[in-house]
Amino acid sequence: MAPKKKKAPVKTVKVQVEAGKATPQPPLGPALGQAGVNISAFTQEFNERTREMKGKVPVKIFVYEDRSFEFTVGQTLMSHLIKQELGIASGSGKNRSKKVGKLTKAQVQKIAEQKMPDLNAKTIEAAMKIVEGQCFSMGVEIVD
Repeated sequence: MAPKKKKAPVKTVKVQVEAGKATPQPPLGPALGQAGVNISAFTQEFNERTREMKGKVPVKIFVYEDRSFEFTVGQTLMSHLIKQELGIASGSGKNRSKKVGKLTKAQVQKIAEQKMPDLNAKTIEAAMKIVEGQCFSMGVEIVD
């Protein structure tokens, strides 16, 4: 028997979905419908895999020619982790003039360690700089 050929995805869909709470409602339903994915099968499998996670997570869905699919789930969004750490609802609309909170270097390191698998950084220090950049854009100050 010949070995199976590896299937190449025909389409890739990237979405951000609340972990454990996927529904066929927009924006997920229309994005998957256009790709030809069985929406109820995806939402059921996604909710099962992300039941223990919190917040919005990035999802990359690979759709194949026979309408089957695979998906990868990333870590919780960095902005959600920062807001959760500060206990705020949203960042600042005017990040240079209006600050919404302060994070310590230890809190930044904690977020960087949690997001490390998804970041394009080789060291924790580089990951912390990425987190600090996100904090700046949200109007969050970094203190020692």
